[in-house]
Amino acid sequence: MIKEFKTRTGAIYCDTEKKMEYLYVGDYGKENNIKADFLGFKKEINSVPHHDVDLRDKMVVTISTQKGCPMKCMFCDCPKVKFGGNISREELAEEVSNSINYSGCKYTERFNLHLARMGEPSFNADNVLEFLKTDLRNLVNGMMKADTIHPVFTTMLPKGLGKEKLRDIILRFCEIKNVDYSGEAGLQLSINSTDEKQREELFRGMSLTLEEISEICRDLPEPVGRKYTLNFPVTDKTILDPKELTRLFDKEKFIVKITPIHETNEANENGINTPEGYYKYDVYRQFEQPLLEEGWQVIVFIPSKEEDEDRITCGNALLSLEK
Repeated sequence: MIKEFKTRTGAIYCDTEKKMEYLYVGDYGKENNIKADFLGFKKEINSVPHHDVDLRDKMVVTISTQKGCPMKCMFCDCPKVKFGGNISREELAEEVSNSINYSGCKYTERFNLHLARMGEPSFNADNVLEFLKTDLRNLVNGMMKADTIHPVFTTMLPKGLGKEKLRDIILRFCEIKNVDYSGEAGLQLSINSTDEKQREELFRGMSLTLEEISEICRDLPEPVGRKYTLNFPVTDKTILDPKELTRLFDKEKFIVKITPIHETNEANENGINTPEGYYKYDVYRQFEQPLLEEGWQVIVFIPSKEEDEDRITCGNALLSLEK
């Protein structure tokens, strides 16, 4: 049974039988929720007012790669869902096709696919990478007209796979990004802190160390198109040392993305939040400015309060509320 939950920018779908969850949403536009000096968006954003969205401008589909998640991140509700294994290649296609079909959208300038609703995509790498390489573009183009198709592979860099296997998976995605999509795809690494002890706590010991991640990243090819992304959901306790980041990662290959920690049930239960993060840019400036001074390209992305209330942001899982 598929349950639909309408949101103010789209809809969330929960397949209670297959234990899959996915969604589609529209976008407010970069000028409204992004500060990125290097892209020409230099205005500090103190809040993001909700307004109507048009899927013809941009359609974002977020799908699950696993049924639940075996990671135990302190800020994510997905582990609360009883883990049911990997989602098959056919089910990945089902999530995308259902999202397009239910949306009714027949044309969009930009179709973004995020592998970030439930699950760690590297644990399901064979299905995910083959789907991106072989199936996604044909599937989307068979259902709608999309001027650009942009998949994003986000990983928490799980320790359970081992450094060498994870390196191989990320290199395989980089080839898909750089060759198959001619750079029009994104790799996002969840770093969250430059302090090893803090990362250990946030990921409950299930992510590789910073040194191990750094070693993998030295082997990545030069990115075609947009650079790879180091993701930092910040709180008032986040440790983000620009010089340490420079020691670990190559500015020529990576940019830094700063976001608020989303208000998931797990984050709230553990006291992890971004005070006033939806209303005051001060929260982000303290991290952004030292990074800019160190020579990093920085994107600050801020969702609206309505988007977080609608639970469309990363780390949420409505299936976690199922009894």
